[in-house]
Amino acid sequence: MSDPAVVLDDLRSESEDLDQLVSELEPGRWAAPTPAPGWSVAHQIAHLAWTDAAALTAVTDPGGFAAEVEKALAAPHSFVDDGAQAGAALPPGELLSRWRAGRETLLEALRSAPAGTRFPWYGPPMSAASMATARLMETWAHGQDIADALGVVRRPTARLAQVARLGVRTRDFAFGVHGLTPPAEPFRVELTGPGGELWTYGPEDAAQRVTGPAIDFCLLVTQRAHRDDLALRAEGADAGRWLDIAQAFAGPPGAGRAPGAGTPAGDAAEGGKP
Repeated sequence: MSDPAVVLDDLRSESEDLDQLVSELEPGRWAAPTPAPGWSVAHQIAHLAWTDAAALTAVTDPGGFAAEVEKALAAPHSFVDDGAQAGAALPPGELLSRWRAGRETLLEALRSAPAGTRFPWYGPPMSAASMATARLMETWAHGQDIADALGVVRRPTARLAQVARLGVRTRDFAFGVHGLTPPAEPFRVELTGPGGELWTYGPEDAAQRVTGPAIDFCLLVTQRAHRDDLALRAEGADAGRWLDIAQAFAGPPGAGRAPGAGTPAGDAAEGGKP
């Protein structure tokens, strides 16, 4: 299990890195299109601010969050876009301030949450560590969209371990949202981290295996690149099927990116809209 303090520190660092990427942008650059159809840089930051606000409600007002879930169920294919559109209409400075204030308030709420507390979400309830991991995954993934839009190559960090772990843990969820029965047996996942270290998950003798660079696995599970563009290898039919449908974010199945439409493997040494 992840240490909440470590994950929260990683979330803050990931947010600060993205903040540096957008804080000095000229107003016109906020309208730059990103790989997510119809989403500009402003939409990406607005989505992060909107989701941080939803997470804060889940942490501080679970009853109130139930009303947000009802809204999502009433418009499952548009509520995410609607939230992003509302924020993107704000002046860039106001949007940036809103995102900064909201993410800091959420961090403090998660830090002060009693140990063992679980919070409602659009998927299964989550602990403070799981909530922070999900926010880190989204921040990294939408940051990748922004980096792609701005032509910036980001250096991968050890924080990717949090995203990779979430990608592994959501294997059964990915099968379920596609109406498929998850495989009964565990998989072995072996990923090479940014510093050449090996990150491993699952039993060493598992028949179904996934291997490759950690950055590629993170791009896959956040649907920021197509499997064909990544150096990931699957051994076993079920493992191969997983790489076709992997999804680390809550909600309906993501559309994914077409081959050649996402970040190419190796360029960044998250398509749907999680």
